[in-house]
Amino acid sequence: MTTLMKKLVLATAIVAAPFMTAHTAAAEGEKYILVSHAPDSDTWWNTIKNGIALAGEQVGADVEYRNPPTGDIADMARIIDQAAASGPDGIITTLADFDVLKGPIRNAVDQGIDVIIMNTGTPEQAREVGALMYVGQPEYDAGFAAGLRAKGEGVTNFLCVNHAIQQPTVGERCRGYADGLGIDLGDAMMDSGTDPSEIKNKVLAYLSANPDVDGILTLGPVSADPTIAALQENGMAGDIHFGTFDLGEEIVKGIKDGTINWGIDQQPFLQAYMPVVILANWDRYGVLPGNNINSGPGFVTKDGLTKVEEFAGEYR
Repeated sequence: MTTLMKKLVLATAIVAAPFMTAHTAAAEGEKYILVSHAPDSDTWWNTIKNGIALAGEQVGADVEYRNPPTGDIADMARIIDQAAASGPDGIITTLADFDVLKGPIRNAVDQGIDVIIMNTGTPEQAREVGALMYVGQPEYDAGFAAGLRAKGEGVTNFLCVNHAIQQPTVGERCRGYADGLGIDLGDAMMDSGTDPSEIKNKVLAYLSANPDVDGILTLGPVSADPTIAALQENGMAGDIHFGTFDLGEEIVKGIKDGTINWGIDQQPFLQAYMPVVILANWDRYGVLPGNNINSGPGFVTKDGLTKVEEFAGEYR
């Protein structure tokens, strides 16, 4: 068995081992394009890029990452149209705004292009646009789990720092968190923007105006990192309950030094890696997992940092 075939079998086994058939692989070199909603400034997506790169190498497929430089969803819709026009074997895409993106995604499906929804959106939305499946973290459910945990840890009043207010699915994290706490969301979800200085100043102002807040939830490194800086500045670091979605270098440091209670890992590496492997198996063997794949949530605390710290920003 060649080295390439060994890699293919290894990757295939992860997804299709229970029902894999003994066929010879078809000609390799399929083209898969991943389209995300992330702006260039969001380094969290480097893990996504690593995921498709490794999967493409292992299965022998050509993979490409595309995104709107500023995170503009209308621009993303145009990129999906362009990706479909280039005639790839498959498109992997986020569904950050269903109303804006459903048309371009459905058009790609109607052209005979296989689509997998990853990271944002829901399994129900994936079915509605004709995608093969959904790979990601159910956002509301993850937020609800975070809220239940925070409630058990004593949070009674909170601030949710939302750096992606233009993406409705991301806000589901805040709504789920509020419901898990049993608290009305009200005005506790802040539209923070993405500028680090602006986020820090907004958090400082909110905490000053609302001294009864005893819990903070951030939705990723873009909002978490400036919030860490804000708490260090006002002396609340380590004294206020702080949970965050996603991982990153500063978040890992914050968990380690006690500023952050836990991070919610949706395993972005798998969100990119698995769709490439699944599409290759589908194209070559006609096998497909029977269910959507939930990649999270998983809570990372100080006690579980060994692997996370080693691979943060690369594979975790």
